[in-house]
Amino acid sequence: MIIVGAGPCGLAVAVAVKQRGLGYAILDRGCITESLTHYPSYMTFFSTAERLEIGDVPFTIPEPKPTRRDALAYYRHVVAHHGIGVRQYEEVTGIERLSDAFTVHTRTRDGREACLASRAVVVATGGFGEPNRLGFKGEDRRRRVIHYYKEPFPFFDQDVLVVGGGNSAVEAALELYRNGVRVRMVHFADTLDPGVKPWVRPDIENRIASGEIPMHWRSRVARLGTGTATIVEEASGEETEVANDWVLAMTGWRPDAALLAGLGVETDPDTGIPAHDPTTMETTAPSVYIAGVIAAGYNANKIFIENGREHGALIAARLVNSPH
Repeated sequence: MIIVGAGPCGLAVAVAVKQRGLGYAILDRGCITESLTHYPSYMTFFSTAERLEIGDVPFTIPEPKPTRRDALAYYRHVVAHHGIGVRQYEEVTGIERLSDAFTVHTRTRDGREACLASRAVVVATGGFGEPNRLGFKGEDRRRRVIHYYKEPFPFFDQDVLVVGGGNSAVEAALELYRNGVRVRMVHFADTLDPGVKPWVRPDIENRIASGEIPMHWRSRVARLGTGTATIVEEASGEETEVANDWVLAMTGWRPDAALLAGLGVETDPDTGIPAHDPTTMETTAPSVYIAGVIAAGYNANKIFIENGREHGALIAARLVNSPH
C-alpha cells in the first residue's frame, strides 16, 4: 500500500496497516505533519490531548489542552515508537492504474524521480491544498496577501488587515494587537463564527466593542493600493480606504483533489467531498482510499484529527477482509 501524506491521519493509517502485518510506504511532499508546522507558533488546540492520540501511544502533558509544540513532538514520538519509515520531502506527482495495481510516480526535492508499485493507495493529503482566495483583481500578484499566520513579530508597527471571523482570524488579530501591530478585521458575516473558542470570544468581543480592533462587518476587501486597502460594505456598496501593509487572509483552505481526479474519483462540486464509502473509506475507484480532512471536502471543520484518526482502522480492516 502507498499512503500519500504524513499528517496525523496518514500516520494513523500507517500504524493501522503495519499492525495488521500489511506492507506499506508513506510519503509526504514536506516533513512529518507538515500542516502543523504552518500553525501559529503559540497555538493551543481546542481538543484535549487524549483525543489527538494515535497508534495507542499516550499523549501525556501536564496541561489539559496541547500546544502546537506538544503535538509536533508527540507525532514524531509516534513515528519513532512504531518505526514508521516516512519518505519525507518526496512528492507524489502522479498515480496510474495498471490492471489491478498502481504505479506511483514520485519526485524528491532535489529532483530525483522514482516509481513505486502498489495494489492500493490511500490519499491523506489534508485540507491545505489551495487557499480560499479573497477574489479581488490582482490578488495573486500581491505579495502582501498571506494565507498562513505563525507569529506577530514580522508585523510590528505595521497596518494589518485580518480577513475572517473564525478561530484563526480571531487569535491572529488578538496576538497582533498585543504585539504592537495596528490591526483591523474584515468579515463577510455580521457575527463571529459560532466555533470561536469560548475562552477567546469575550476577549475579541471586548476589543471590537472598544474599538481597539476595528471590525468591518458584512464587508470584503475590494482592492489594494500603494499602502492602502479598500473595504466594501456588501449591502450598501460603501467603500472605506484604510492604511495597509499586509492582508492576513484567514479564510480557510481547500484540499487538492488532483490525485483523486486522475484516478477517476468524482468529487461533489458543492461540498468538495470525494465519493467514498464512510464505513471503509474506499472511494468509487476500487482500491483507492481517502483518510483525514480530505474526506470533509470544503468543510474542514467537519473532520479533524480526533475523528480522522479513525480512518486508518477502517482502511486496514477493509484490506484484511477484502484484499485487492
